[in-house]
Amino acid sequence: MSLQFATLTRNALLDAIETEIGTSAVLKIRTGAPPADCGTADSGTVLATLNLPSDWMAAAASGAKAKTGTWQDASADAAGTAAHFRIYDSGGSTCKMQGTVTATGGGGDMTLDNAVLASGQVVTITGFTLTAPGA
Repeated sequence: MSLQFATLTRNALLDAIETEIGTSAVLKIRTGAPPADCGTADSGTVLATLNLPSDWMAAAASGAKAKTGTWQDASADAAGTAAHFRIYDSGGSTCKMQGTVTATGGGGDMTLDNAVLASGQVVTITGFTLTAPGA
């Protein structure tokens, strides 16, 4: 049997993640496969850089936590196919979380309205939810 946690415990875990990363987190959408872990140097080309809303995730409920507010970059930094993301602390230099990116419906950890970006286009994050283990 795998470990199971109470819903309140799962919610506390998720809320602690946002607290540890902090307000004013920075999201960078990049090309290529994600690095081995957050401690590994950045890889790929930065396609979009977003300063996330101050309260960038909703309060956890039922063991899940979804993005809140509008996550949008008015002008993509470069052209390319989005493949992974990294979320950094407010300074934008310490990676705190990473995952895959696909277009909406593509099954990535984060979804965009369009994963093939042109330089200068608007980039909109359409979905991002964290789910705690142990349900």
